[in-house]
Amino acid sequence: MKTVFTTLGLLFGLTFAGTLGFRFVRDVSWIDAAYLAVITLTTLGSENPGIDTPSKLFVIFYMITGLGIFTFSAFQFGNWIVSAEFQQVLKRRKMQQRISQLSGHSIVCGQGRMGLAICEYLAERGRPFVVVDIDDDRVAEICHERKWPYVPGDATDDDVLRLAGIDRATSLTTVLATDSDNLYVVLSARMLNGQLKIIARASEQKAIEKLERAGATRVVSPFSTGAVKMARFMLNPSIEDFIEIADARGNDLELADIQIDSTSPFVGQKLMETDLRGRGIMVIGIRRANGDRLMPPPGNAVIHPGDSLFVFGNSDAVNSILGEPAK
Repeated sequence: MKTVFTTLGLLFGLTFAGTLGFRFVRDVSWIDAAYLAVITLTTLGSENPGIDTPSKLFVIFYMITGLGIFTFSAFQFGNWIVSAEFQQVLKRRKMQQRISQLSGHSIVCGQGRMGLAICEYLAERGRPFVVVDIDDDRVAEICHERKWPYVPGDATDDDVLRLAGIDRATSLTTVLATDSDNLYVVLSARMLNGQLKIIARASEQKAIEKLERAGATRVVSPFSTGAVKMARFMLNPSIEDFIEIADARGNDLELADIQIDSTSPFVGQKLMETDLRGRGIMVIGIRRANGDRLMPPPGNAVIHPGDSLFVFGNSDAVNSILGEPAK
């Protein structure tokens, strides 16, 4: 881009200098001076029998210097048009247009092993998301092949998060290399979108409380989570197998959290009055807006706006309720 601006600056500067020159040596209007400058610069001017000696001298000097600069500028501009840099600019512009059309999406900050696994999970389930990573070459290589929308840049930068559409996003997860970077992302994201669900990774136990205070909705420690899962395998191996089967990719069963808003058709209905069971969906718990939990919920429990229904059942039916395409 710097080369383009330099080239354009030379062209405009040369034209302006020629306009000034013709304006004073020929005593013509500004329009006529600009006209003479352009036709002379482009070598399209014709001989004027009435031209005086000072004008001739200026034209000679202007054409010699101008033709060289014009040729160089045209070459540089043409070279930039076909260069990889220009293609990259076009690619980023198209990517930004694609991101600007997203709403209700997720943002994944970091494309390490954990970030890549998160993106593959979301992509497998058809959830819209945007990847943010500071390594331009790496994120472009990963996302271009998979046709994932991405923003190359530092996730701790507010402007980068805005480019990822944080004001329209519903959730963000940050799995950067250090707890300090994740903390900074959580702070920035919470200030930019107060309603955002933020899930952060913590490498150390002492960072969990700081991330929660900074505004993280949930904080996940891979080491403690892995240890708890291993302990569950020891105590209840069959339950863990069942959960893994229900969560497996391509499986026809799904564990999900259905958020109930004021427009939901289930509002005001008793659980037994809904068609959820007939559609192959079992409600295993209800969390009220005030935090109260019904587990298991009775059949006469009334569904209110703000409730969260924890359900298990057929993937197609669950996704249809969530307003997403069936798998």
